[in-house]
Amino acid sequence: MGTPRRTFLKAGGLAALALAGGGAFYRATQAEVPQRFALDGEARAALHAIAPAILAGALPQGASREAALSSTIDGIHQAILGLPPATQKEVQDLFGLLALAPARRLLTGVSGGWEHARIEDVSAFLQDWRLHRIKLLRSAYHALHDLVLGAWYAQPASWPATGYPGPIKELA
Repeated sequence: MGTPRRTFLKAGGLAALALAGGGAFYRATQAEVPQRFALDGEARAALHAIAPAILAGALPQGASREAALSSTIDGIHQAILGLPPATQKEVQDLFGLLALAPARRLLTGVSGGWEHARIEDVSAFLQDWRLHRIKLLRSAYHALHDLVLGAWYAQPASWPATGYPGPIKELA
């Protein structure tokens, strides 16, 4: 013996109303706290693999390479903190996808974590994103590209390689 159609529709409507009411109650009782971007371990590891691929030959070789890379990643973090909260959330979502192993493997082809990523693999996925037919991936590439290059060239240590003497001393 089956449930009559009218009873089924009434129960479904009541359940939908109950869920909507519960969701509204939850939103009303939760304080809206704007969250700031957090550059956690996995996002930092992703940047540690992505930045050298974007900077290619600009990074110094030897002992100063790690210090330059670390200061660039700190600069990226500061740049992201200067963005509007909605943009910070989008960047946080991007790094969340890059941190999630199945998404990282599917979207980038990098398996085994960012710590073990080869620069050739990272460069290949960046090139793929740069030219991808899906606009969202192209936008993600440009966001990573602009953040890395902006943080790199904001550092006075990178200026001599480009021939930039720095700001005019009278204006500084």
